[in-house]
Amino acid sequence: MQLQVAIRDHSKEPTMFRFLESTVKQYMTSKITSVTRACTLGDLESLFAKYDFETLPVIENGKLIGIVTKFDFLRAFAFTTGQLLPSYDEQMKRTVGEVMTEGVIDVEPDTPLTRVLQMMVNHRIRSFPVVDDGKLAGMISRGDVMRALKQATHDGK
Repeated sequence: MQLQVAIRDHSKEPTMFRFLESTVKQYMTSKITSVTRACTLGDLESLFAKYDFETLPVIENGKLIGIVTKFDFLRAFAFTTGQLLPSYDEQMKRTVGEVMTEGVIDVEPDTPLTRVLQMMVNHRIRSFPVVDDGKLAGMISRGDVMRALKQATHDGK
């Protein structure tokens, strides 16, 4: 009785090896819109609508001091025991500094995308600011990571 071994040619199949070598700087969004803590929620709403971003970095004196998300924006309108029906017009005058998230996790341009992917999954975060030498260099989002996965496994098609 002879044992037959099937050899499969994997050379034409999508491979994840290129993704393992991918870094943030290859896929991050470099042209970013940022806000300051003085930006009003009214202006923030307009920026979210114009650029369709989920997150905007908050910059002060050239430094990243936090992020503001659509969730942060919506949280300003949540009903509380102190305010059952928040006034829309009054809330829109509030500032980003009042609603932003401060303790931000950031990444560097040379961070492997495998690390970013794991951080997104572990922390349930949609995007990270990319900081290079203390300055905001861009943002890396779930969409950027998805694009990298597709390009790595389908030869950029």
